Amino acid sequence: MQLQRFSFGVGDRFGQQATAQLSAFQQIVRDGIPVVPVWNKSNREHTLIGTEPMDVRREADAAVRAAGWTGAYHVDADHISLKTVDRFLAACDFFTLDVADYVGKPAAPDAINAFVARHKNLIGQSQPIEITEPALRAAAGKYLLAAGEAGAIHRHIAASKKDFITEVSADETDRPLQPVELLIFLAALADEKVPAQTIAPKFTGRFNKGVDYAGDLTAFRREFDLDLGVIAYAVREFGLPADLKLSVHSGSDKFMLYPVIRELIAKHNAGLHLKTAGTTWLEELAGLAECGGDGLAIAKEVYGQALQRYDEVCAPYATVIDIDRSRLPSATEVNGWSADRFARALTHNQRCAGFNPHFRQLIHVSFKIAAEMGARYQAALQANRARVAERVTANIYERHMKPLFLG
Repeated sequence: MQLQRFSFGVGDRFGQQATAQLSAFQQIVRDGIPVVPVWNKSNREHTLIGTEPMDVRREADAAVRAAGWTGAYHVDADHISLKTVDRFLAACDFFTLDVADYVGKPAAPDAINAFVARHKNLIGQSQPIEITEPALRAAAGKYLLAAGEAGAIHRHIAASKKDFITEVSADETDRPLQPVELLIFLAALADEKVPAQTIAPKFTGRFNKGVDYAGDLTAFRREFDLDLGVIAYAVREFGLPADLKLSVHSGSDKFMLYPVIRELIAKHNAGLHLKTAGTTWLEELAGLAECGGDGLAIAKEVYGQALQRYDEVCAPYATVIDIDRSRLPSATEVNGWSADRFARALTHNQRCAGFNPHFRQLIHVSFKIAAEMGARYQAALQANRARVAERVTANIYERHMKPLFLG
C-alpha cells in the first residue's frame, strides 16, 4: 500500500468531526495540493474515552461517503506496541509502531559487531553526514533493540494483514535523534525488513501539545535538512520504500516551523506526514464555549475538573507539555468569564492578549473529563454542530494546511 507524498494525521476524540475535518482536505485539494487524510487514535485515547478502533473506521468511512471523497484515506493504529496491536488489526490500514521505550537499551556486543561488519560502508563521508566507526557503534548500541522491536511488531501485523502502511515512531524519548543516528536506525530497520514508509524521530526542541515550537529554529532547520538527505540516501542504499518520508508528531500549532518545513521539502522534493491529533478536541470545546448556554457551562466544567485532577490528566502526557501552574486562572475566575473570553484564552492566537498557552495545554490533555460526561457532551456537540464544524475545518485548513503547503 503506497502512501502519497503528503499525508496529514487528524484525531477525532469523540467521533463527530470527521466530515468537518475532511472538508479541509477537500479545500487543499482544490488549491492543487493533494493531501491524504489519516484518522489516528492511540490505544491510550481509546482507553480513556471508551471507544474502539472500529469506531474510527466507521466514522472515517461514513465521512468519505457523505463528502464524496474519491482520494485515498487511512485509519492509523497510533503508537501501538506488541501488547496493544491486536485491538487494531481489523480496523486499521496504517500502523504507527512505537519503539521509543526500546531506544537507548543497550544491544548485545555480538549484535553490534555484526551490524558494524554489515555496514562498514557507512563509515566516511559518502552520506549526507560523516560517520566514524565509534559513532556507528554507539548508534547501533542505542537503536538495534528498537529496530528489532519494530521488526517483531511488523511481522505480527503482516501475519494477519497483507497490505498496510508502516510508520516507525521514536519521538517520545529523552533526547533528539540526530541525523547520523537516524541513518543508522534506518539501516537497522532495513536489516529487520521493516518497510518503513514514515519515520517519526524526536527533533531538536520542544513539541508540546497544542502550542508552538520551543527551541532553536536554526538548529531545527539544519537537522531537518540533514534528515531529508538521510531519508533519500536510505531509500537509495537500503532498499527502503520510495515513499519513505519524515513524520512530525505533535505537529499541531507548530506555526514557527511550517515555513521551514515547506521550504525544505520543496528543496528535497520530499514528502511529509504531519500529525495534528488533539486540536480538533480543542476546537470543539472552544466552539461550545462560543455558543454560550450549556456549551459554555460544559467548557468551564471541563476546566474546573482539570484543575482539580491536574496530576491525573497530565501524567500520561508529561513529556509533551510544559505548564506553569502559576499561569493557570482559578476555577472561580474562569466561571466568571464570558463566552468570548473563554474562547480567546483557548484559541492559539499569539497576537491575542487573551490567549493563555498554559490554559490551552491543560485542556488539551483533559479530554477524559468530557468523555465522562457521556451523552451530555455528545448532545452539546450535536446542538452546536454548525459552529463547531466551522472551527474544526478552519483550524486544519487555514491555520495548518495553508501555511504548511501553500505559504
